[in-house]
Amino acid sequence: MFIPLYQVDAFADHLFAGNPAAICPLESWPDDGLLQSIAGENNLSETAFFVPAGEGFRLRWFTPKKEVILCGHATLASAWVLFEKLSWPGESIPFDTQSGRLLVTREKDGSLTLDLPADPPKPVQETPEGLRECLGVLPVEIRKGKTDYLYVLERESGVRDLRPDFDRMARLEMRGLIVTAPGDETDLVSRFFAPAVGINEDPVTGSAHALLVPYWARRLGKNSLGARQLSARGGSLQCELRGDRVRISGRCQLYLEGTIQV
Repeated sequence: MFIPLYQVDAFADHLFAGNPAAICPLESWPDDGLLQSIAGENNLSETAFFVPAGEGFRLRWFTPKKEVILCGHATLASAWVLFEKLSWPGESIPFDTQSGRLLVTREKDGSLTLDLPADPPKPVQETPEGLRECLGVLPVEIRKGKTDYLYVLERESGVRDLRPDFDRMARLEMRGLIVTAPGDETDLVSRFFAPAVGINEDPVTGSAHALLVPYWARRLGKNSLGARQLSARGGSLQCELRGDRVRISGRCQLYLEGTIQV
């Protein structure tokens, strides 16, 4: 079996920035074990697979360890492959996913906009035991979305200077941790950690902004926000809260195009 493979840097204005995703277009679904093995071999934060379905595509995402229910950057990268490499004729692409229907639209300036369901994080009384010790800093507050915790700090420097204990964090009862603060030169900054699913630190996490945007829109009193993820690669996102949806815009850069033989 031969499977096309594209590696695309999402939320990146230039190559070697943003978040790399592997994208594999398929005609039909092979065994899930093969999908997971390919994702493990790619060893990126996510590998996305899609097949034609109705007027759009069915889309799934895998980390090196497991399938996940939502991934923003690999959705953006999948749309880029369809627009730029597979000659998708329209200006929007619908993807059916475990998180419902996601729409990616090509803007006039060449950027792509991803429409996600908002996940407003709620205050929590109890957090996974040892969470604070993993980070070594005290939060302003802690909230939780459907799957991930939001750990709010006072300043951007606190987010930038974090040195988490990943081995300890991987043993906690949580999928992922978003650490955030107001930005010095943008509305918000963040970092995302998910060692329990094989990702110590994700370079740029679209799905995290389903929590971040509702939280900061309420706190800052505005619905259009600039965001920066402070990973080593870094990434910039333009975000907007529209009712119960979050729109996230960015660019993609092609790094690699090839074929998998399995």
